[in-house]
This record gives sequence, structure tokens and C-alpha cells, in this order.
Amino acid sequence: MAGVQTYRIKTITEYHRLAGLPKPAHPLVSVINLDSFQRPIVDGHVNLIFDFYSISLKKNFSAKMKYGQQTCDFDEGVLFCMSPGQVLGIEFEKGNIQRPSGWILKLHPDFLWNTPLAKTIRQYEYFNYSVNEALYLSDKEDNMITSIAQNIEQEYNANIDKFSQSVIIAQLELLLTYTERFYQRQFITRKITNHQILDRLKDILTEYFNSNALYQKGLPSVQYIAKELNVSPNYLSEMLKALTGQSTQQHIHDKLIEKAKERLSTTSLSVSEIAYELGFEHSQSFSKLFKNKTNLSPLEFRQSFN
Repeated sequence: MAGVQTYRIKTITEYHRLAGLPKPAHPLVSVINLDSFQRPIVDGHVNLIFDFYSISLKKNFSAKMKYGQQTCDFDEGVLFCMSPGQVLGIEFEKGNIQRPSGWILKLHPDFLWNTPLAKTIRQYEYFNYSVNEALYLSDKEDNMITSIAQNIEQEYNANIDKFSQSVIIAQLELLLTYTERFYQRQFITRKITNHQILDRLKDILTEYFNSNALYQKGLPSVQYIAKELNVSPNYLSEMLKALTGQSTQQHIHDKLIEKAKERLSTTSLSVSEIAYELGFEHSQSFSKLFKNKTNLSPLEFRQSFN
């Protein structure tokens, strides 16, 4: 969007300064209560990029926020996770004096250096989720996550010793593990919404395979399907695995095989012609996929109908 400025915040100390907060007790990890903010980090409509991880539980947050291609408000409390280098768009409403509540945990990657968590933290999918897929917590879950954040804050505010980093790392691992558990719970409790997404997925695939798109563009990509459904690719695959046991790519291939079976059983087109019609440049690739999915070659499948 024209006129929107982008700011990169490199350190947690810089973040504290912009928010009018005291210098952090620890330069690489900080738990900040939102009601302690003296002023907005920035004014107007801006994009922010942090060079550190951010895990936040926000309530009554008056600014409009955009993460990736999605927008969300924080009238309800949600847990929201960001990785270093991702873009967060914020638009503050002028004249709105509502005080936000909740907390933000800022974690610089350097704090994790030479620990197993430095590698495993990248495996948590929820750091890639767009904000409308943020985690909605029950009161019990809210209290549990908040208590862990408070433990981290208490630890770095105590006298730092040789055990401090290990204790904080252990608390971080516990927080991330609980967050993973709660995300998996959300896949179950949001079954109605997720089943609606599944129904829309089927409609999108049916329309795509019944149009000229397959011949012109080839198989739809996972990214294309996710964009059509207004969710991130990672979230879509995780949700589909929870509901059906299959990834997005497997659903695409299943629809392809269904279309291939239809053409093999109702037309006299050659296997090469059908493969080309379905977006394959080489019929061998089509035959290999078909046999992998059905345990029959395309010709063997066709013969079973004669």
C-alpha cells in the first residue's frame, strides 16, 4: 500500500525504547505487560519487521493488524506467534484510548545459540500461521500459558547465574509444547469451521478440474489452493491431516486420479492424450502417479471396464 512505511526493529532494547519502556533486564529475552506501554511503538499505518521471535497474548487491542495477507482484531484474547523477519502491518486508530491487556514475550535468536531449541523452534508450524489462524485460548489455557511467561520473567529478573539460561530454555520449551497441544486441540474444537473449509476445498478442486485450467496451467499448487481458501499453506495441510489424515497435495492427487478414472472409463482417448489433457507433459509421469495411487496402470484400469 502506497504511503505505508516499513520499520525494522533489530534488538529487544530498541523495542523497549520505542514503547517508552525501561531498558530490558535481559537484552535477549523480555516479557512485557501490554498495559505498561507508555506509547504506541509507532504512529499511523506502518509495517514492522522484528529480528527476534514474538509470542503474544493480546486482548482489547484497538489497532488493526495484518500478518501475511490476513487481517485480524484482538477483541478476544488470542495467542499470536511470529518468527524473525516476518512483516506485521499495524494501523492505529486515532483517538482510541482503550488500554490493551495481555503480554508479549520477545526472544532474540542469539539467546538460543548452542542449544537444541535453536533448531527445534523452527519446526513449530504456528510461527508461520497467518493471524486469522491465531490460537484462541480457554481461560484455563490462558492462565497456564501466562504463568509460564511469568516464570520466565521472574527468572531473568533474579540474580543471573550459570543455571539461568537452562531454566529459561526449559520454560520456553514447555510454553512451546503447550502451545502445540492447544493448536492441535483447536483443530478438533473448530471442526465445523474446518469442515466448511474442507467442503470449499472440494468445490475449488472440482471447478479447477472441470475447467481448462488443468490443461493450461497444470496441477494446482498447494499455495494456489491455500490462497483460494484464504488460509496459509501450512495451516491448510495441518487442518486436513487432522480431519482426513491426508495433506493438501494428497487431496489434489486424489482429485486428479478421480478425473483420470473418469476419462479412462468413459472415453476412447489414449493414455498419452489423457495425460496431456490432465496437464502432464510426459505420459510416463502420469502413469507412474496413477499406478502409485491405484496399484494399476492406466491401461489395466481401462481393461477392467471392458
